[in-house]
Amino acid sequence: MKVTWTKFAIENLKAIFEYYSEVANKRVASKIRDGLILESRRLLKNYHSYQKEELLIRKEEEHRYLVKDNYKLIYKVVDNEIIITDVFDTRQHPKKINNENRKR
Repeated sequence: MKVTWTKFAIENLKAIFEYYSEVANKRVASKIRDGLILESRRLLKNYHSYQKEELLIRKEEEHRYLVKDNYKLIYKVVDNEIIITDVFDTRQHPKKINNENRKR
């Protein structure tokens, strides 16, 4: 089993880093980014125990999520791989998770 990140999830992680680099500093931005990456590794032990993402239920694949601070790490399991598909800021309106303007 391994954890991989989609291009979309990596872009969101970079955007989070850039935002906090500007409004705080690079040390804070790195701490948040590194915390999210480290948290994703927890999925290797118990990926099946986290909640399903109900707002993505209409998709054919089962998405689940892990919460770290203000962010949801949204993932799906395909074969022997845990795929992080999104990093979603939970301070946004939840329905934005399906917004077509957000690339997937």
